[in-house]
Amino acid sequence: MKVPEEPCQCPDCLRFYSEHDRLIREFPTLRKQQEINWAALQSFRTLCGRVIEDLQKQLNSNSSNKSEENLKTGIIEKKENSIPQVISDLENINAHLYSIEALMERVFDVKVPEDVEEKFREIAGELAPDPLNVDRLRLNRLLHQTPDLPEK
Repeated sequence: MKVPEEPCQCPDCLRFYSEHDRLIREFPTLRKQQEINWAALQSFRTLCGRVIEDLQKQLNSNSSNKSEENLKTGIIEKKENSIPQVISDLENINAHLYSIEALMERVFDVKVPEDVEEKFREIAGELAPDPLNVDRLRLNRLLHQTPDLPEK
C-alpha cells in the first residue's frame, strides 16, 4: 500500500495534528509525557465509569416506571433495549482502559537523566514548534502564500 506524500487535510486530521503538536509543546519531556498520558487515561476511565453508573440508574428507573407509562410502551422498549447494549460497550471500553493502565504502569518504571530530558525538550521544539512564533508565521506565509490571520 502506497503512503500518501501529503498528510490528510480533513478537519478531523487537522484537529489531530494540532492537538498532537500542542501536547508535544506543552509536555516536552519523558516525565511530563508519562504524567499527561496517565492523567488522560484516568480521566477517561473516571468519565466512562460515571456514565455507566448514570445509564444503569436510568435503566432501573425506566423499568420501574414502565407500568406507569403504558401509552409509550414502544418508545420505552426501544430505549431499554439500546441502553443495556451501550452499557455493555462502555464496560468493554473500561476493561480495555484498565488493561492499558496496567501496561502504562511499566512506563513509569523508566526514568532518564536530566541531559536526556533536555534532549526531549530539544526534539519537541523541532517536532512541534510554536505555531504563533513570528518566524513560523513568516515561513508559513512564504510556503503557502496565504495570510496567517483572517482579513478584518
